[in-house]
Amino acid sequence: MNSFRLTLSASKLTGFFKIVMPTIRRWVAVKNGRFKNGLGSALLVTLLVLVIRSLSMLEGSEFRMLDQFFRMRGDEPLDSRIVIVDIDENDLNQIGRWPISDQQLVDILTQIQEMKPTAIGLDLYRDIPLSPGTSQLQKFLETNANIIGIEQLADQSGSQVAPPPVLEKAKRVGFNNIILDSDQRVRRSFLYWKSNRGNYIRESFSLKLAKLYLSKEKIYEQPSPYHVSDLKLGRGIFRQFQRNDGPYINADAGAYQVMVNFRGLNRRFQTLMLQDLMGGDVPAQILQDKIVLIGTTATSLHDFFATPYTHHRFGGATSLMSGMELQAQFTSQILSAALDGRALLQVWSEPLEVAWIALWAAMGVFVCMRFRGPKRSLVLVVILGAIVLVIGYAAFLMGWIIPVVAPLAALITAFALITSRVAQSKEKLEQSKDFLHQILNTIPDPVFVQDRSHRWVVVNQAYGRFIGMDIEALIGKTVYDIFSKREADAFYQADEEVLRQQQKQEYEETLTDVLGKTYSIATKRSLHRDAQGNVLLVGVIRDITIRKSLEESLRRTTQELSKSNQELRDSQTQLHYLANHDPLTGLPNRQLFHENLQQSIEWAASESRMVALLFIDLDGFKQVNDSFGHGVGDQLLKSVAKRLISSLRASDMVARLGGDEFTVILTVVPGELEVMRVAQKMIETLALPYNFDGQLVRVSASVGIALYPTHYDTVQGLLQGADGAMYEAKAAGKNRYAIVNPSSLPSNDPVY
Repeated sequence: MNSFRLTLSASKLTGFFKIVMPTIRRWVAVKNGRFKNGLGSALLVTLLVLVIRSLSMLEGSEFRMLDQFFRMRGDEPLDSRIVIVDIDENDLNQIGRWPISDQQLVDILTQIQEMKPTAIGLDLYRDIPLSPGTSQLQKFLETNANIIGIEQLADQSGSQVAPPPVLEKAKRVGFNNIILDSDQRVRRSFLYWKSNRGNYIRESFSLKLAKLYLSKEKIYEQPSPYHVSDLKLGRGIFRQFQRNDGPYINADAGAYQVMVNFRGLNRRFQTLMLQDLMGGDVPAQILQDKIVLIGTTATSLHDFFATPYTHHRFGGATSLMSGMELQAQFTSQILSAALDGRALLQVWSEPLEVAWIALWAAMGVFVCMRFRGPKRSLVLVVILGAIVLVIGYAAFLMGWIIPVVAPLAALITAFALITSRVAQSKEKLEQSKDFLHQILNTIPDPVFVQDRSHRWVVVNQAYGRFIGMDIEALIGKTVYDIFSKREADAFYQADEEVLRQQQKQEYEETLTDVLGKTYSIATKRSLHRDAQGNVLLVGVIRDITIRKSLEESLRRTTQELSKSNQELRDSQTQLHYLANHDPLTGLPNRQLFHENLQQSIEWAASESRMVALLFIDLDGFKQVNDSFGHGVGDQLLKSVAKRLISSLRASDMVARLGGDEFTVILTVVPGELEVMRVAQKMIETLALPYNFDGQLVRVSASVGIALYPTHYDTVQGLLQGADGAMYEAKAAGKNRYAIVNPSSLPSNDPVY
């Protein structure tokens, strides 16, 4: 991964400030040095923190914060796959020598091998023979392929320990070198190392043991699907450590390193004492199918290291971890990631870390600029700092190491920077007030001046008289201290809109003075800067109460006139409807029927189309009136009208001429056959029984048909012909239709 950190030497840092800072100042500040906007301030804070960070000045603090997260998380459960056989100080005293002889080591290995472990990690240097039993040890190591030995590769310290020759020949050796950070603590481990001796890639002791154990699960090393140079084992992807990962600044990233996610304090693994093992007090199932690590925790050998759990106190350090325990931690991390999917410690990319720091720099700047008082700003910065810590710890619990100290430094820097600027701004603002008072008091209109916190800094005498208060009592207050919440909300939103858009605005509002009198006002708001760069909102008020009253009176008069005109139009529409429609059925009456029939004939003449007129008279309607009363008769007429409408097209027309007489105009008819079908359908529909409150009523209909232009070409002719045909239908037995016979009708028949 490419590094984006600023890694500057002292000379380069000086050049950086000489070249870059003037440009930054011109962009973010006005002539007196006050920052032009919050973004410029946030940028400057971010750059300062990144420079400090690039000089490793925050590295130690980030390490301590990471260590604190480890201690806060607590211990994880024991890893039952690994068992430690511990050679402590008492064992050394009983053995009587160190290193132990080859024969004694054979006895220990034989006792362990009988319990059938998967792998045995010999965390003891055996680079030279230690008689007696040298030949027996060599033979034992040759014939037991599950034993892994250790070596120490040459590092910066120059120390080196060769591996056991037998195990090196069989390639069953792993190096156990330890990486110490700048504060002499262990937070990283090796997986691979390209050795100068033999010029091939060597594997760490922990990786060698883990791979031997994973092979029985048929899990083997593969390249990562995301980056081919990274190792994938089972469910775990071991991302190679880079020199600027997490809290590190230009760390030595040689060989193949990974960050260690410790399981907890010492004894996170089942530990057997050598005396108990050799005494036969250990059941075989404890070591069966396990990884067995053999090593020493004797304090006289000084094989202990500081870890994130180590506390430095007066007189020494506590909670040191033995080298053997470290190897167990390293091995457990590989197994847990590959088999259980346990999180490996990961870090953000450099651009994301820079954005993260910039975010909190911006948060600090804008909070301090929004709440300009130092006490309030300090409280909010402390709250934001607590949020950073909580997010950092939550991310750590999920396996991510993100910057924590750098964002906190950005918050503190922003607080110091903005607070100092605000203090200077307030001092200069006070110097401007007297001058503003003298100018504004010469203006007859009410005028007010507010700062960015919406507090009045200057008001003129006219403003005080307008709202009924002494101007000295208004300075430092906001609209919420004087006006009702409804009016204060409106004023505040209007002021905020001008501050946000950076443009002058004019609003019409209402204002209630301290005596309860309400005015209509027009307020012009604009932004201005004083000589010190302070942004001020200036408002000028005009009393428009009389004008608004006249406008309201005119509006009411216009509404009343519009309402009267609408009522007149509604009345005309209603009269027109009543004049042209039957009041009982709502159908067109005789007058509207004649108009529509005339229009239909004229249209048919122009389009060379056919129009049909049907004259309908109900059979037996008089008997219904006599038997059931006129109320049922009226209901029957309404039902007949609905049935006629439902049996016709939307382009056809049904009308009631009076009594039980109805007419139908059929437009655009193809011929007589279609008209007869329509007539038959109407007759069948009307003949169906009617149910009025449980009373069944039956009527039928006689229909007369006249066609334009087949029979007649005038309104009178069609009416005479259809009426005559209807009487023919009645004479033929009723409940049927008849088509007009023009030759049989007298030319002077009356028009219906």
